[in-house]
Amino acid sequence: MTALRLKLPLYLQLIRWDKPVGTLLLLWPTLAALWIAAGGFPGWHLLAVFTLGTFLMRSAGCAVNDVADREFDRHVKRTAQRPVTSGALRSTEALAFGAALALLAFLLVLTTNRATVLWSFAALGVTLLYPYTKRFFSMPQAVLGVAFSFGIPMAFAAVQGEVPALAWLLLLGNLCWVVAYDTEYAMVDRDDDLKIGIRTSAITFGRHDVAAVMALYAAYLAVWGGVGWQLGLGWPCALGLAAAAVQVAWHYTLIRDRGREGCFRAFRENHWLGLAVAAGIAAGLAWG
Repeated sequence: MTALRLKLPLYLQLIRWDKPVGTLLLLWPTLAALWIAAGGFPGWHLLAVFTLGTFLMRSAGCAVNDVADREFDRHVKRTAQRPVTSGALRSTEALAFGAALALLAFLLVLTTNRATVLWSFAALGVTLLYPYTKRFFSMPQAVLGVAFSFGIPMAFAAVQGEVPALAWLLLLGNLCWVVAYDTEYAMVDRDDDLKIGIRTSAITFGRHDVAAVMALYAAYLAVWGGVGWQLGLGWPCALGLAAAAVQVAWHYTLIRDRGREGCFRAFRENHWLGLAVAAGIAAGLAWG
């Protein structure tokens, strides 16, 4: 017990306890999908399951990612001091902790329905696959986009017992958003990634990276805005989308020069963009 207490700060660092941005980026589209699937407030049970489950699975994903990338992370200044990379935590310790978190998330899913339980296995598979795609796939951010969007079909499954076409359309739109903000993130480490041979969307897009990010943001807002219009969510949804569009314009000013600080700030602030869209959808459903 004493050993666990001593290592607790390392485990908290492993799951990015002090950096909740990743959890929020997962949470907002998941909750928006939950509200859409339920036609309004989904109830406290599902709200708790998906909020806690999002935190647990993001934390488990961080553990797996750090073990998979430990050799690469040593060569990147921003990641060299992560617990697994620095040797402060063994890979087996990190994986065991990640597995425990994933198990807790699965126990939450078991309180829903059969469809959600079955889809949770697919979500886990994509989460485990993502860290290794950087070695052979020129656009690993697309795989991350699927992983970070899987709360959407699971939300529909939990509410409706099935995953309709609308859920997959929302997933596609959200995937565009994930690739946009994770490309901003990849732009921060592009020089290091080129040296060590990691593949990223920032490298693949090359000199068209800024234009690609803006196009992906536009696609995300178009898809989610189209769904809002189809559902008749009115001016509250439009206001949320407008607030998100203003943020996209601001992000352009941050990344257009491709400076590390600007790109990293654009990535970090993306959760506000997701919040604006989710809040607009929830308000539109309540207003209607």
